Amino acid sequence: MDKHFLHIKNLSKEEILDLIKLSKDLKSKFRNKEDFKHFHNKSLAMIFAKPSARTRISFETGFTWMGGHALFLGPNDIGIGKREAIKDIARVVSRYNDVIMARLFDHAHILELAEYSDSPVVNGLTDYNHPCQIMADILTISERRDSLDDLHVCYVGDGNNIVHSWLQLASRLPMKFTCVCPEGFAPDKETVNLAKANIESEIIVTHDPMEGVVGADVIYTDVWASMGQKEEAEKREKIFADFQVNGKMMARTGKNTLFMHCLPAERGRETTDEVMEAEYSVVFDQAENRLHAQNAIMVALTS
Repeated sequence: MDKHFLHIKNLSKEEILDLIKLSKDLKSKFRNKEDFKHFHNKSLAMIFAKPSARTRISFETGFTWMGGHALFLGPNDIGIGKREAIKDIARVVSRYNDVIMARLFDHAHILELAEYSDSPVVNGLTDYNHPCQIMADILTISERRDSLDDLHVCYVGDGNNIVHSWLQLASRLPMKFTCVCPEGFAPDKETVNLAKANIESEIIVTHDPMEGVVGADVIYTDVWASMGQKEEAEKREKIFADFQVNGKMMARTGKNTLFMHCLPAERGRETTDEVMEAEYSVVFDQAENRLHAQNAIMVALTS
């Protein structure tokens, strides 16, 4: 692996499969309460410009279980890109800590943080991508299937940071990936082209939800207005009305399709309570697997 974990595209197919395998091994150890102190006497700095329940809980719990100390640094502790130059923060924090995780708005900030940090930097999310989440997602799917071959993932909603990381995954792992979004809400063209460059994958961007989901093994959605876009929520609710993942859409696939959501979910908007609570919903497996996938990422970066 590279020194840092910033983009899925920086991993090879073999490295992705190795991370899935390591995630499963660490998950077994965690659930069985085995002693695993890879980070004994080590520390993790968790920099949050953008708050999150799952990200903090999973990183802090995982690093503590692995014998280390996780330090929470909120928006008022480090005004990244505001109170102090990012390159200065990187050089100071990396002298104190063995690993840095940062959850930021501006993608350029994570790149600069990594450039100047002597310690491995893990991308906990930016407005452009969310690689930790997608590693948790593919781990979850691999637990439900005999093989990742012939996988069709259909994302329904805004072409956001989740979609960008799925596209990067499709640039490395063969799959069919469909993004079903309203016109004007398509993912980044350069990232779409990156995925299309993998001739083993099939990439589709369409605006017809009931046709786009046909044959999907997984239907994935996210909130229609992410953090920092809430002022657009009312406008987006009208635009995205036909893109709600409900029982009718799930039935349209013609398969035993899994439902995924990275959470938090706004029930009654992008999906229904019925779908969230259905047997085919694996959203809470995904949430748990953030812990195990992130543990694997941090172990791999420091081994």
